[in-house]
Amino acid sequence: MISVIIPTFNEEGNILELNKKLLNNLKNLDYELIYIDDGSNDNTLKKIKSIALKDENIKYISFSRNFGKESAMYAGLKYAKGDYICIIDSDLQQNPKYIVSMYEYLKDNDEVDQIVMVMKNRKNENIIKRNLKKIFYKTINKLSDINLIDGASDFRMFRRNVLNAILSLNEKNRFSKGIFSWIGFNTQYMYYDVEKRFSGKTKFNNKEQISYAIKGITNHSIKPLYLSTIIGTVISSISLIYIIITIVKVLMFGKDTPGYASLLVVILFLGGIQLIFIGILGTYIGKNYIETKNRPIYIEKETKGFDNTIL
Repeated sequence: MISVIIPTFNEEGNILELNKKLLNNLKNLDYELIYIDDGSNDNTLKKIKSIALKDENIKYISFSRNFGKESAMYAGLKYAKGDYICIIDSDLQQNPKYIVSMYEYLKDNDEVDQIVMVMKNRKNENIIKRNLKKIFYKTINKLSDINLIDGASDFRMFRRNVLNAILSLNEKNRFSKGIFSWIGFNTQYMYYDVEKRFSGKTKFNNKEQISYAIKGITNHSIKPLYLSTIIGTVISSISLIYIIITIVKVLMFGKDTPGYASLLVVILFLGGIQLIFIGILGTYIGKNYIETKNRPIYIEKETKGFDNTIL
């Protein structure tokens, strides 16, 4: 059976069309559709309930509030019962026809554990956003022990052994792309055409993307902490050398070194560097604080179509 996990948040205009395409592509297969309503404040849940009433293979989980896409994916993974698990977005930019292609490839290639769909085109993104994403992927690959392919998406299918490995990592601060890479397994990459969003506007704005990038780096690397130590050591060494030079000049020539403006610039520069690294340190401490509280990754409001046993 194929378990298709569909995180949703304020996607009332896409649910019916997406479900129609999913059913059309999966009609000859054994499947379950798991919709996760991530605390939507529109009619998304209402639309999901309407389609779930007509098909016992359609199930849903509703959150008590918006917990984020990472939490929604994790909830779907916990409930998935299939031997093959697929994650797809609800905005129809990822055509459900690729689900069949991934499934057939996995069936024919036992050595492959996971298929990741990589964006072939990014016509909807401007050149600045594309270049910033490239910088992010290069940065995280250098700073961490994971390897992310530029353009790789959450749109993927994997076997149950991959699912079990993912669920064994119960951290609260989740960055799924990094987790998928960190656990390993034999991965095959396929390319897909990114289609135009069917309805509504993306919720993944610039602010969300910056936060996502910071989360990705800090979740899978402590090198920023090492970097702060290295830069601090270098700046301290330069400062020490400058102090020695200044003392020697005063002792030898009896002149003080002028330059109030340059001194102010140096103070402001060093103060900015210190604040940046205090912020980096605070980010890691904050993550530890959240983990130690051991709160649930999400809270369910209601579910339909599941028994009481989940992984």
